[in-house]
Amino acid sequence: TSKFTSALDIPVEFVEKNVKLRGKLHHITEKGLEVEHIPISIPFITSIQRKWQSKGLLLVRLAGVELAPSGTAWLQQELKPKQTIWFQLLGREDLALECLVLVNKGRFLSMCLNEEILRQGLGRTARIEGLHHDSRLYWKIHKRLLRAELKALKKNKGIWKEESYSERIRDRISNNKFVQTLKQFVSWLRSSIQR
Repeated sequence: TSKFTSALDIPVEFVEKNVKLRGKLHHITEKGLEVEHIPISIPFITSIQRKWQSKGLLLVRLAGVELAPSGTAWLQQELKPKQTIWFQLLGREDLALECLVLVNKGRFLSMCLNEEILRQGLGRTARIEGLHHDSRLYWKIHKRLLRAELKALKKNKGIWKEESYSERIRDRISNNKFVQTLKQFVSWLRSSIQR
């Protein structure tokens, strides 16, 4: 029932047991999501506790995901301020929490943002910080993230989008040493003629 205002407030057992917490989204930054923790409410006790609760936001990072700049923009477009999200604790690094972040989509559906970012091709799979590399949970989550990334790769989405044949030919011609030397010669010739 207590409100966590810093990553260090969260007990080690919560992180070790991968507890899910609820929060209200405030900001999306390059560092991660800034979330206000919403504690479990018990009618009478919660109203008394609110008076003494301190203010503070938790920094929640998408575990196992290396976001591309387009990924941050997508999150800012997809998520609304004050939106309620669930985050499952996987690890804690300094003042940031490594989490699986879930967003409700309708009454019975929820979307894992970690997987969706990769499915859209807006990031790459990375090591899940905080989880032991040899644990079952690590490999279960890592496999899910890799599958999502593979879908984006197969569909040429986001950062995996391949250039068309004509774009590749144009790039090869413009990057060719002979063509670059020829361009330099032409620009030198023009400047010497204008003098």
